[in-house]
Amino acid sequence: MRNPAENHPPPRRRSAVPGPRTAEMASLDPSSVLPILSIRRKLLLWYRKNGRDLPWRKTADPYRIWISEVMLQQTRVETALPYYRTFLRRFPTVQALAGASPDDVLKAWENLGYYSRARHLHEAARIVAERFAGRLPENVEELRKLPGVGGYTAGAIASIAFGKAVPAVDGNARRVLARLFAVTATVDRPAAARQLESLAERLVPESAPGAFNQALMDLASACCTPRKPACGVCPLRANCRARRDGTAEALPRRMKRARIPERQAVSAIVRDRRGRLLVVRRPGKGLLSSLWKLPGGFLRERETPEEGLIRTFREETGVESELLSRAGTVHHSYTHFRLILHVFTVRIVRVKPQPLLCREVRWSTSEELASLAFSKADRKAMDLDAFPPGLDQSTRR
Repeated sequence: MRNPAENHPPPRRRSAVPGPRTAEMASLDPSSVLPILSIRRKLLLWYRKNGRDLPWRKTADPYRIWISEVMLQQTRVETALPYYRTFLRRFPTVQALAGASPDDVLKAWENLGYYSRARHLHEAARIVAERFAGRLPENVEELRKLPGVGGYTAGAIASIAFGKAVPAVDGNARRVLARLFAVTATVDRPAAARQLESLAERLVPESAPGAFNQALMDLASACCTPRKPACGVCPLRANCRARRDGTAEALPRRMKRARIPERQAVSAIVRDRRGRLLVVRRPGKGLLSSLWKLPGGFLRERETPEEGLIRTFREETGVESELLSRAGTVHHSYTHFRLILHVFTVRIVRVKPQPLLCREVRWSTSEELASLAFSKADRKAMDLDAFPPGLDQSTRR
């Protein structure tokens, strides 16, 4: 994308009594209130003094910048930091990641959440290794063709790694832009999102686009926070229309979210005579796909946890089970629902060796469990195991 000209057209004439859409679009028109040079200068000066000291800002390697941007999708910086370091030790190059097994990649991502990011990253690394000789493409259009790379991530990689004058607009940048220009439109809606993207395009400079985009992120973290923004110390306070109007805390406006539902599920803890734990692999699609877990599943309507455990255990392993005791309950939150996981200790009453020997259902030692990727909820459930390894659960009542 080209850098816009510094001379702007005069403001459009507006009707004396604008309709709702006209009023909404008027709030997005920056033509008379967009001091581009002033905003750039102030923000970059502030960033040089206050920018966060982060490892991915000390490298020009597009691969490492890409890894950081994927990890930071819907994840806080402090959470991503240790994963970034260990992931790169394990997969230091595109070729190393491309040649890894899916299980190894998922294990390296364990507990970071949103596991589709890891699967897409792995798939994209294979594409980059095969089609681009291990070098990430430099332009936004080609980057967006890679699995898991959306508009923000493509803009971030292109601007930070390759110096392209393109915006990188995520939820944090939208918040800063909405307040800076007093955007009263609902920013979740496509029209407002496009307008905010247009504002960012006009602001990003040719000379330091990566630094500018990262400065917006840091400003959102340090000053322009979701609640109680620190307007008094913001470097853009003199340019901010929301601060002038006293509406900073009310912006940005978002659509009301539906109430997050609660879902009930069950898990079984069962060990063999050697103390190995029975685990199953999740399907290749859907929630937490391809991760390992304890046998069990979601309850049906009006089904008790005990009934659901017997049913789901049979469905996943092909064998019958008998409940021994309730081990406890795990509470965990996902993006779209809250999980209540009932955990039971179980023994097998009729064994059919073939299902238990197949690849998707297995007995695992403690060492093997440490090498497999599980969700955080399943790790919590496994911690409830009252029978230490080496004891035969089948003889305990």
